[in-house]
Amino acid sequence: MVCVTALATVSLFVGVAELDAFILLASRVPRTVALILAGAAFAITGLIMQLLTRNRFVEPGTTGATDAASLALLAVLLTTPGLPLWAKAIVASLGALAGVAGFLALVRRIPSRSSVLVPVVGLLYGAVIGAVTTFIAHRTDALQELLSWGVGDFSAVLRGRYEILFLAAAAAGIAWFAADRFTLAGLGEDTARGLGLHTRGVLALGVSIIAVVTGILMVVTGTLPFLGLIAPNIVSRLIGDNMRRAVPLVALLGAALVLLCDIIGRVVRFPYELPISVVMGVVGGVVFLWMLLGTARPADTAGARRRRAPAPLRREAVR
Repeated sequence: MVCVTALATVSLFVGVAELDAFILLASRVPRTVALILAGAAFAITGLIMQLLTRNRFVEPGTTGATDAASLALLAVLLTTPGLPLWAKAIVASLGALAGVAGFLALVRRIPSRSSVLVPVVGLLYGAVIGAVTTFIAHRTDALQELLSWGVGDFSAVLRGRYEILFLAAAAAGIAWFAADRFTLAGLGEDTARGLGLHTRGVLALGVSIIAVVTGILMVVTGTLPFLGLIAPNIVSRLIGDNMRRAVPLVALLGAALVLLCDIIGRVVRFPYELPISVVMGVVGGVVFLWMLLGTARPADTAGARRRRAPAPLRREAVR
């Protein structure tokens, strides 16, 4: 909480325009609030996705949710471009819902639930949807608008254009009230049913939260790569898989990461600004690679010990 407060304060005073009451209320405060809401909500969706699939390497961005939302927004752009922001958010959420449902249907057909195979399938699934979307956008001269949705950027966030993010944060906050159910769902379908959990209802709730948050963020801010991966994984390493304890920490860590990346993007080439998705991609990629290497080293050490263990037994046999 202290870290988020400090970063939010710094965010209010970083910018090109001279700070006055109008700039503060119309631009700086809305942008800072939007950063906190978007970071917290999207990080929680990553936690939900990982519990539902029982895989630490998935998030909405690697399961086709954001690609399906982009396809839905492209359909709106080509048919009814004058829709208000809230209507576009509904359409994007429906697209994300279809994307997540399709991914979960594919995962059920995978014979081996490998920790690597599941995200690879998700990436391929999302790439197919993204390729179709890009092809349609290219043929209809809508590629520039499509790219603007795919790049996370808070520079256009102003008073009157970010308030819908409170709805995304509220949807993600529901996960805290249903945290015990999501924790049970993460134990596996058979175990959860044995404990009396209605697995289909929990799955529907989780998919709905992911779809709503993804759709709203796609319309207002664009995508935030790696956020749904690194924030839940870091918190899981610290406190385990108890979702009721993890949700507040994941939300705070997600907000802090987004604030930090946004500040870096604003100062690294001042007075110009880098999109937050670029900074988040670099920072998130480095952190996620560090986590993968940290996970692999203990396994390699244990494997080496297992390979060395039979040697004394073989010497005893020779004797």
